[in-house]
Amino acid sequence: MCLGIPGQVQSIYDVDGVRMGKVNFGGIVKEVCLAFVPEVNVGDYTIVHVGFAITRVDEASAQETLRLFQAMGKLDEELDPEAQTDATEPPACPIYPPPVP
Repeated sequence: MCLGIPGQVQSIYDVDGVRMGKVNFGGIVKEVCLAFVPEVNVGDYTIVHVGFAITRVDEASAQETLRLFQAMGKLDEELDPEAQTDATEPPACPIYPPPVP
C-alpha cells in the first residue's frame, strides 16, 4: 500500500511475540502488523500503511475516507484483491524496542 488506508480490525493475535491482526478494507481482508498501535482492539478502525497499522481512527472518518478512495479509484489500486493471499507467513513486523541479542 502506498496510501494510508483505513480498515476495521477483525481479529488480533500474536505471532512470535508480535501483535498482528486481520483488517477489513471494504471487503478485502489483509494481515497487518499491529505492534505500533497497542490501543487498537477488535472492531476499531486503524490507518494502515505498507502493512503496518499506524494510528486509530473513528468509524465516521474511516468510512468517509474509504468512500473517497473508492470514488477516486484508489482502493482497487491499493488493495488489489489478486494480491490477497492466505499466506502462512505473516508480513515482517519489527518489534519495538528491538530485542537485545
